[in-house]
Amino acid sequence: MGLNKKSVEDINVAGKKVLLRCDFNVPLKDGKITDETRIVAALPTINKLIEKGAKVILCSHLGKVKNGPNEGESLAPVAARLSEKLGKAVAFTAEDEVVGPKTKEAVAAMKDGDVVLLQNTRFRKEETKNGEEFSKELADLADSYVCDAFGSSHRAHCSVEGVTKFIRAKGGDCAVGYLMQKEIDFLGNAVENPVRPFVAILGGAKVADKLNVINNLLEKCDTLIIGGGMAFTFLKAKGYEIGNSLVDEEKLDYCTEMVAKAEKLGKKLLLPIDTTVASGFPNPIDAEIEVAVVDSDKIPADKEGLDIGPKTAELYANAVKSAKTVVWNGPMGVFENPILAKGTIAVAKALAETDATTIIGGGDSAAAVNQLGFADKMSHISTGGGASLEFLEGKALPGVVAADDK
Repeated sequence: MGLNKKSVEDINVAGKKVLLRCDFNVPLKDGKITDETRIVAALPTINKLIEKGAKVILCSHLGKVKNGPNEGESLAPVAARLSEKLGKAVAFTAEDEVVGPKTKEAVAAMKDGDVVLLQNTRFRKEETKNGEEFSKELADLADSYVCDAFGSSHRAHCSVEGVTKFIRAKGGDCAVGYLMQKEIDFLGNAVENPVRPFVAILGGAKVADKLNVINNLLEKCDTLIIGGGMAFTFLKAKGYEIGNSLVDEEKLDYCTEMVAKAEKLGKKLLLPIDTTVASGFPNPIDAEIEVAVVDSDKIPADKEGLDIGPKTAELYANAVKSAKTVVWNGPMGVFENPILAKGTIAVAKALAETDATTIIGGGDSAAAVNQLGFADKMSHISTGGGASLEFLEGKALPGVVAADDK
């Protein structure tokens, strides 16, 4: 995948209309934004375009929009919050068709440095089907295009990929914003050109979710560490007794293949040597629970593994110490429960204390480091869940591919 992309720094936008695809998919409760991280993350790129004298047209999706346009998934609250954050009015064009007469009028009236926010792109059902007509309507609003929505970059949607061919056809630039650039620099380069030793840590519940990631990272990294629920399928494949632990029966052969592949490539594949077990899953998830620690090959028949044990935590932490690049995706156990968060905390602590470049691949691992207070100690926390995983799988992401090469 070509990773040397034109960025917002490289394009001349003075006096031009620029369509900027952001990720404003923020959580809302009773019409109020409950977490504005994604809005704050978009500000550097928006401010740069304003500073360079562009007319900035913002677009984003919000929610899944199952039943057509609705007030609960309108971007109106985002426009209000953006106006406060930018210290200037953000004109919101509340048209369900996204690019309607009011929108065209608002864009035509823009002066250099003005900001307009379009309605939720998914209010148009063509958005997710990459309909050419909607892609062209979006492109007709602008002279150039910037994508800063890494969380959507694995989707070939109108506002992510479709719009770029129409912008390019009229001689406009297609670039990436600061957020996208950071994801490419960290995640992309960690996988394509890592500083070695390169350690990859994978956790989470199911092997099935990470099939291609395991396969791809085994070829790229020096050490692959497996934790979380997915470790038990590996342990069972090795012939261990895993009790009532989570297991993906259909993936046992795959796990055996991966163990053999690691050996053949001369890579270290680390699996848990001890496990924190309980009689069942905590209900509710943060309930008090009685646990014991046993060797990973001696899990009692009536118990299930819910976290890595202290010896494993130490083994994994030691593997991180000598690393120069670490990528981590997926917790080591049921981290939402304080009693079962010890393994995840130990790994997060090891990452926080190393001099290596540490990259957290979105999703639950990002939630874990934020929740456990280690976020500021990481080199990079990815903003994409599915997009991060696909990047780690080595897949070409439509939103990255669609940007112009330098």
